[in-house]
Amino acid sequence: MTSKEIRQLSPIEITTKLRATRDELLQLRLRKHTGQVEKPHMIRVLRKDVARLETILTEINSKQTVA
Repeated sequence: MTSKEIRQLSPIEITTKLRATRDELLQLRLRKHTGQVEKPHMIRVLRKDVARLETILTEINSKQTVA
């Protein structure tokens, strides 16, 4: 998910997407430890998505508190 796509979402949608992405990352990590992961590169992709979502959510929240 690109930052441009994330910025078009509302803060509630971003929070929901963040929770879903974290759950998916957890499941993928658990499958990696049991040796059942099919796409190991997705762990890195999901970590970066979580970072993007958190960063943009923080930016939105800081703009709301300042304004």
